[in-house]
Amino acid sequence: MIDPAVSLAFSIHAAPQRYALLLGSGVSTGAGIPTGWQITLDLVMKLAAASNESCGSDPEAWYREQYGEPPNYSRLLDELAKTPDDRQALLRSYIEPGENDAEAGGKQPTAAHRAIASLVQGGFINVIITTNFDRLLERALTEAGVEPVVLSTPEQVNGALSPHQTPCTILKLHGDYLNSAIRNTEDELEHYPEPTDRLLDRIVDDYGLIICGWSGEWDAALREAIFRAPSRRFTTYWTTIGEPSAAASDLIKQRDAELIPISDADSFFRSLADHITSLAEFARPHPASTEAAVAMVKRYLSDSRHRIQLSDFIDREVDGVVEHTSPDVLPLMHTHTERSDPGEIARLRLDAYDAASATLLAVATIAGAWAEPEHEHIWRGALDRLGSRDSGSGLSLFLGLERIPATLLFYALGLGAVHQNRLNFLSEVLSVPLPSPRTSGQLSDLRVGTRLAPYMTWRSQSLGGYERRQLPLNDWRYDRLQQHAQYLMRDTDLYTRVFDKLEILIALNFAHSPPFPLNREKRFVLRGAFGYRQENRERIISEIEQSIARDGELSPYVSSGIFGSSSGMCTSVLEAFKRNIPQGPFGWHG
Repeated sequence: MIDPAVSLAFSIHAAPQRYALLLGSGVSTGAGIPTGWQITLDLVMKLAAASNESCGSDPEAWYREQYGEPPNYSRLLDELAKTPDDRQALLRSYIEPGENDAEAGGKQPTAAHRAIASLVQGGFINVIITTNFDRLLERALTEAGVEPVVLSTPEQVNGALSPHQTPCTILKLHGDYLNSAIRNTEDELEHYPEPTDRLLDRIVDDYGLIICGWSGEWDAALREAIFRAPSRRFTTYWTTIGEPSAAASDLIKQRDAELIPISDADSFFRSLADHITSLAEFARPHPASTEAAVAMVKRYLSDSRHRIQLSDFIDREVDGVVEHTSPDVLPLMHTHTERSDPGEIARLRLDAYDAASATLLAVATIAGAWAEPEHEHIWRGALDRLGSRDSGSGLSLFLGLERIPATLLFYALGLGAVHQNRLNFLSEVLSVPLPSPRTSGQLSDLRVGTRLAPYMTWRSQSLGGYERRQLPLNDWRYDRLQQHAQYLMRDTDLYTRVFDKLEILIALNFAHSPPFPLNREKRFVLRGAFGYRQENRERIISEIEQSIARDGELSPYVSSGIFGSSSGMCTSVLEAFKRNIPQGPFGWHG
């Protein structure tokens, strides 16, 4: 039987930010923060001392003898500290480090807090519910570079963004020890304020739960929120040291939860973070496996008897890309990263799409260079599957980026075709229809995705790592594809010329295609790096002009039909393109 802790790691890796943590006092005990029961016994000993008595080694028995009932954390606090301000002052000594703690390193974030912070920083967790008053988790997150949204009062909850819209939300159900509005008596824990209940209901309904360090005994309102949640979309995982309490057992049964026996919170969260990191590293293809795939595709391309094997292999690779970039893995409704900067979010998501497509892109550059007409249907099918994806709803940026694997595949095939002057194959690639309402119908639109092009060119001035580039998205694509094209061309100058020539041919194809009739003087020209790499552009245009003038209808630029079916038509489009090379990100030029 598979260890449920390993199953949990697989679940989080497959569905990042679909699980919320529910943390109780057991998570902070490793830092020397006492549990509610430990505070209860300590208060009993102080009560005995104040009465000039000794409770010996069994404060619980002393209290029973004195008051005729077992000690109760809630009632004891209520008796010893009558107001919330009194209780806050009383509890500070249990939470803030004293001199001895500072010397011994006590009351500092533990391995559990730091492992949780790494899961948030890595984009796997973004919602944390806690009954703890301390700020150890907030400190660990801040040290990891994450600034969480902390909700500890009804007023904060009422004005908060949805957890889906924040890099990390911490809901402190019982308050913060530095705020007098803390909740810790039985009466206070019987019900939560309406805004808190509403948010809690939403989280428990939308997310799977990972429960650690919470006994389920004292928090009636939290138990009730879990009981009334209608959804079981994701599994509940409940960690336990020894047998769960009666209250916890009822919840475990009601939620059909998976039990995970642990020795302590530190080792559990550290192990969980390690498992997820290993899975994330495994998801990126190993260079050796990519090299083997390239060698295999070369062999398949060299012999027409391997058409079926090639088709099956490409189908499996596309299946893998679809699986690893599905909305379950890369959600479309909220960010999957700890950073709130849109440019950095976009860059990380772009890199994730590229990593998932690495092997497919490497073999596609080879296929573009050597594919025969009998192979065209294989790549048309792959482009159709990736380019026709339409999840329907989500953030507009994420919906646009969903087509990045198709765009990268399109470019990889095009780079190989241009490198070996296989323009008929490039023309076939450019003509693949996309049965989707989000494009005008041809893959040439996909060079930046018709809807994505203006948005990413306009907004991507902040694209992480490319802030000062003229065309950040194009330059990111140039950088990523160079790694995949190394199996075909290793010289950077050659790669740059091929890349620019491909983008010029894409732009010519787009200018020639409907809805841009030839008699129109002004044309919408897709922008590329050729706009500022003037020497490359002039050399490539001169080469195309000479080929058309010399060979006429036999020129590969004419016979392929990429931007016209006759030499006269191609010349007309080329002249219009030269007049309208864009100086801005996008738009009409003339």
